[in-house]
Order: sequence, then structure tokens, then C-alpha cells
Amino acid sequence: MAQVEATTERVVAAKPDDVFDALADYSGTRAKMLPEHFSEYEVREGGDGEGTVVHWKLQATSKRVRDCLLDVTEPTEGELVEKDRNSSMVTTWRVTPAGDGQSRVVITSVWNGAGGIGGFFEKTFAPKGLGRIYDAVLEGLATEVEK
Repeated sequence: MAQVEATTERVVAAKPDDVFDALADYSGTRAKMLPEHFSEYEVREGGDGEGTVVHWKLQATSKRVRDCLLDVTEPTEGELVEKDRNSSMVTTWRVTPAGDGQSRVVITSVWNGAGGIGGFFEKTFAPKGLGRIYDAVLEGLATEVEK
């Protein structure tokens, strides 16, 4: 079983504090920025950053749907970490300054992949597929914060 990692980043035209606040707003902005790959979105506890528990289903492919129940922490400034109770997946969002009123947003997800030939295909193709989904998420984020 190998660890699988997917990373996507984007520079958005908004201040880091504003971008982070939008990402941490699970009861408002976060739901608005998610593409069609996400369904059954529900905040179960909290709703603003640290201490939030949020649920969604992520349709990674036509046959692969991941039921996610995530605990949110803020281990360092500008960082949100979502740990899935239903799998080994951990997603980290990092927001850093990127020049004049801009922010760099980096999303990294890691999880324990399958073994054998299935694991080979997962490690090869899953990061690309998840990257496309995260590109759409970051596009939604940009739409929300670049107003």
C-alpha cells in the first residue's frame, strides 16, 4: 500500500486573510465554490474553521464516490487541515501571500492507496483526476473572493 498525493495550486487576486476566511467559512462560502463533483454537503458541527465537522460525497469518477466526514483543524496560520474519518485521506489548504494583494492557495491531499496493480493505477491516475477537481474548486474560490 503506497501513499498517494495530489497537489494543485492557484494564485488568486485577493488578500491572504480574505482568501483564508472564505476557505474556513464552511457554512457559507465553501459550499458555493464546490463543483458538481461534490454532493450531500452538510456542516455537522461548527462551520468556521477549527472544530468544524463537515460531510460531503466526492464523485471522483463515474464509478468512484467517496463518502467524506471531515474534522477541520488550523495547525498553523494560513493552514486548514481536513482529516476524513472514513478513510486515510488528509487534505491541507495553505494560503500564503503572492505579491500585491494576491494569494497563493495550495491544496494537497494524501491517502493510503491500494496495493498491487490497482494501487499502481490509483497512484498514476488519481492525482490527475483529483487535480482537475481541485482546479474547479479553486476556480470557484476565485469567483467568490475576486469580487
